[in-house]
Amino acid sequence: MLTSTLRSLERDGLVSRHVTVSVPVRTDYELTPRGRSLLLVIFEMKEWAEDHMDDVAASRLEFDRHRLAVG
Repeated sequence: MLTSTLRSLERDGLVSRHVTVSVPVRTDYELTPRGRSLLLVIFEMKEWAEDHMDDVAASRLEFDRHRLAVG
């Protein structure tokens, strides 16, 4: 799954892949300029998730509780 995701990101131009011929073969990935342009958005999403983690957990519990009651 990880390999598939990395290949998709490479195809989209978000990461570049560098293979070093050695034993074993080494493959390194790095963000491209396009990938780096997403960092601010990703960090803001991470901050939002951390700020709302307790509220989301409470919503999940309430949702599950309601579903169990309704059957």
